[in-house]
Amino acid sequence: MGEQNSGYKHYVAGLISGVSMVIVGHPFDTVKVKLQKHNTDANGFKYRSGFHCTTRILKTEGIKGLYRGATPSFVGMAFESSLLFGIYSQTKQALQGGDHNRKPESHIIIPSAAFAGSIISFILCPSELVKCRMQIQGTDSLVPTSRKYSGPLNCAIQTVKTEGVSGLFRGGVTTLMREAIGNAVFFSTYEYLRHSMHLRLKDSLIDHTNLMDVGIGIISGGLSGIAFWSAVLPLDVAKTIIQTTPDKNLTKNPFVLLRSIYRRSGVRGCYTGLGPTVSRAFPANAAAIVTFEAASKLLGITRD
Repeated sequence: MGEQNSGYKHYVAGLISGVSMVIVGHPFDTVKVKLQKHNTDANGFKYRSGFHCTTRILKTEGIKGLYRGATPSFVGMAFESSLLFGIYSQTKQALQGGDHNRKPESHIIIPSAAFAGSIISFILCPSELVKCRMQIQGTDSLVPTSRKYSGPLNCAIQTVKTEGVSGLFRGGVTTLMREAIGNAVFFSTYEYLRHSMHLRLKDSLIDHTNLMDVGIGIISGGLSGIAFWSAVLPLDVAKTIIQTTPDKNLTKNPFVLLRSIYRRSGVRGCYTGLGPTVSRAFPANAAAIVTFEAASKLLGITRD
């Protein structure tokens, strides 16, 4: 894909990309987490749809409710995105050797993306645990008032006090699996779509403009985000339950948990939150890719 070895610049571009992704995508993520917590539980309040959940949050908490848990998400996503793009780009360059001017190849993209996804899971797990525990508070919360957290820092401190440092990494294996598989799917989709669209643009008589680059970024980023979540949403459902349940005896094996959900709710239960997840995936990942590519240009990273 023709990238110069730019070292730290990929990490900087990735960090900026992560911030834009949270701004666009966090409200959708809050709805997704609430649906996964409420609608897979045997008891308690059930939402009819993502829209029903959104309207209830807006009525009781306003816009602020949709950004509940955004602070750890901003911090986590900034570092996660920085490492993801940086490690992926450098690993891909290492596997390509000196030949950067060639079409995408699965045997380079998949291991590079899976490796990067595995590394970032160690940052994502504690930040997402705090985010998810904050998100399930508020509207229609199943959490008793006496056990609610006053903020992200309080949530992290209380988790360490009651569960130890390892408590922050509850659901770590599931997070690692989600990120390794999901990012392999994401970057494969992104690289092939991007290459194909640029190739068609070169073969056409249309002048190449920055606006066209933005359009390619929107399409390739948005569709790659949908591909990511379509592949790993059941693992994400399991992760949300593992990280938010007060039951310390609940299995941490995502496959055992998903089998239980499947028996109770079928395939639909394993894909709880699909609506807001897909609704979020396109704009959030489109924003992330467009921002990453724009930042890359400003930093002098050249790509074919």
